[in-house]
Amino acid sequence: MVKVGLDTNSPENQAGYDGDASYDATGFSQLHDSGTGGGASLSNFKLMPLAECYSFEECPVAIYSRSTPRKTRSNGSPDDFGSPGYFASNLSTDIRVELTASRRTALHRYTFPASSRKPRIVIDITNDALKSNTDPVVKIDPVSGRVTGGASFAASFGPGRYRAYTCVDFKGQGYNIPAVSEYGVYLGDHPEKYSTTFTQLYSGFRSEMGALVGFPPSSNVTHQPTIILARVGVSFISSEQACYNAESEIPDFDFDGTWEKSRTAWNELLGRVQIDTRGVDDDTVKLLYSSLYRTHIVPADYTGENPNWNSTEPYYDSFYCNWDTYRTLYPLMSLHDPVEFARIVRGMINVQQHEGWLPEGRSGTQPLYIQGGSNGDPIVAEFFVKYHEHAEALNVSADALYSSLVADAENEPVDWDVRGRQAETWKKYNYIPSDVNAPGGANTKQVSRTLEYAFDDFTVAQVANILNKTNDFIKYSRRASNFLNVWNPHLSLPGRPDIKGMVQPRLANGTWAYTDPRHCSPNDPDHATCYLDAINKDGFYESSPMVYVPQDTAKLIELQGGTDAFIKRLDLLFQEGYFDVANEPSQQIPFMYHYANRPGLSTQKSREIIAEYYTTAVSGLPGNDDSGAMGSYAVFYLAGMYPLPATRQFLLSSPYFPKISFFNPFLNTTTTFKTNGFKGNPENGTGGKVFVESVKIDGKPWKSNCYLDWDVFLQGSTIELELTDDIHVTCGNTPDALPPSLSTGVITIGQ
Repeated sequence: MVKVGLDTNSPENQAGYDGDASYDATGFSQLHDSGTGGGASLSNFKLMPLAECYSFEECPVAIYSRSTPRKTRSNGSPDDFGSPGYFASNLSTDIRVELTASRRTALHRYTFPASSRKPRIVIDITNDALKSNTDPVVKIDPVSGRVTGGASFAASFGPGRYRAYTCVDFKGQGYNIPAVSEYGVYLGDHPEKYSTTFTQLYSGFRSEMGALVGFPPSSNVTHQPTIILARVGVSFISSEQACYNAESEIPDFDFDGTWEKSRTAWNELLGRVQIDTRGVDDDTVKLLYSSLYRTHIVPADYTGENPNWNSTEPYYDSFYCNWDTYRTLYPLMSLHDPVEFARIVRGMINVQQHEGWLPEGRSGTQPLYIQGGSNGDPIVAEFFVKYHEHAEALNVSADALYSSLVADAENEPVDWDVRGRQAETWKKYNYIPSDVNAPGGANTKQVSRTLEYAFDDFTVAQVANILNKTNDFIKYSRRASNFLNVWNPHLSLPGRPDIKGMVQPRLANGTWAYTDPRHCSPNDPDHATCYLDAINKDGFYESSPMVYVPQDTAKLIELQGGTDAFIKRLDLLFQEGYFDVANEPSQQIPFMYHYANRPGLSTQKSREIIAEYYTTAVSGLPGNDDSGAMGSYAVFYLAGMYPLPATRQFLLSSPYFPKISFFNPFLNTTTTFKTNGFKGNPENGTGGKVFVESVKIDGKPWKSNCYLDWDVFLQGSTIELELTDDIHVTCGNTPDALPPSLSTGVITIGQ
């Protein structure tokens, strides 16, 4: 839950931090969401050390007046350091800041310079990332210096508000602090010495309130620095709960011990993926593990911190948002972290049981705006398709899981902008018409929601099939084909009559509306937005009519006139900029050549994307990380795979390593990929001995060069890939060598 880190005054600080040294530190806060878009979220309860003030009353406590530059290195980068479980920064005031954390508690270590006669620390109660506080409360214990408080804040990408609390204690390292030497509450930029409590109801969101605490230096000897430890508990329940969290999780203020526990946990988790690095450059290795690390930051384990209802089930938050992460993050979790995945699914089901629908977006215990469909469905379905035989052992109820899916599919909420679907309209028309205004949400992104609802129903069908619910399987499989109802076969790309057939908005009477196929691409003549906007009536969200990835690629090939036409359109998507690597609807597109029996083109295109868009530099991601969506996407590409959620198939390419293995601690199995004839990775992603010519599983020839079944991970297998430099490789010589699609029979159990 706690993700303690540096906040800066950069306008691009969605997760608090900015690696550009021109932006100053504004504090070190405890709560962050990772790699999100939308409004900046959380960043609650900033601490800021002050080396020297002329007097207590004149200390700069407001966020802008206390802002402090960081020291820089010779290359101009900030003098910061980070590794899993640890962060450090050297400020221009000669204060060194070090941070580590347990689940709900942060531990700060501030090393003040020897010249600091009155080391002081600001505890900011009110400045979240949006500066949205109301009803703040702060209290200081005049003896121990303990600071407690809390406030209400806006839930970022949604209409709700949440309340958060903190509890901050201090301890000297290497010396005892018998009592704080100074303390006081501040309002605005004005500390009031020896005041101990303040409560104010604000009519706006701009006032600031917090505490300022001062300490005696560790020694009168000028060459001795003063080291202060600040333990910061956080809770969404109460200040008392925040204090309990801190006292129970880090009772002894042991910074190095806390850091080591965190480091050990991260090493075990990341160590479940092992690689052979021979012939692989260091940046590729760093990219793999950095990307894998980021996939485990959210959703966050808020168990015990849900203020909305009491439950013994796990509670997870920071789903920001499922529309971004369902495609690759959870299928990656299936490979190596099923126990945590099961807890997340249990938590999602528990949300549905109390709120009526699976969560789509969530932050600060509040629902966020829906981007696509009810995209909790493919997440819980992904778990069940992979682990239905082990669901009971993982404490996941099959009945409760299926009930949660059916609730999303069938029941329309009063506020389908933040949960569930526009279900009644969906069931009535089998698409979302552009001219049906229904209460509960904004009449927008109708085509995108049609595609997402269809995929959501596809995932429900897969679970129904496993549970032998034959009628439901048939019903939801049919609804999974509803994307066909927004396919206009007569529409061509302007200037390209050979590129014919597009998804388009449609009216309730069945007639077509029109959205320029170039919409939301670099070729859009109107430069239209494709983001969440209630007045956006074009029908699309973060994708153009040219970019779509439903579950039935075989049907798309048929609709587009066959494999040659399909390949031509895929080529055009890349050549003319319709492919948008930063938006999730594009993620599968580089691998779609597989379905046209040209896997070599998929391999080359996916490698060119890694070469062009991913580096280990500060700005080495295509856009933000979307809560681990881009990180998990990179891991799959580097491992030579792409998943289709809620199926048992993984599209196959070649890994960037001579050997890569995935250890599953629940199943106690290891699945290893070996690349025979590995000759390294071409720097620009083009050419090389990287194309899969044949596949063996546990020494036996496999039927396809294009996909694997989940069984290889369930059992623990060795997959040997014979590589060639011939880009014209195919999937194989039999009909079942092609990856399956809905219209060709995606069967989850492997018949």
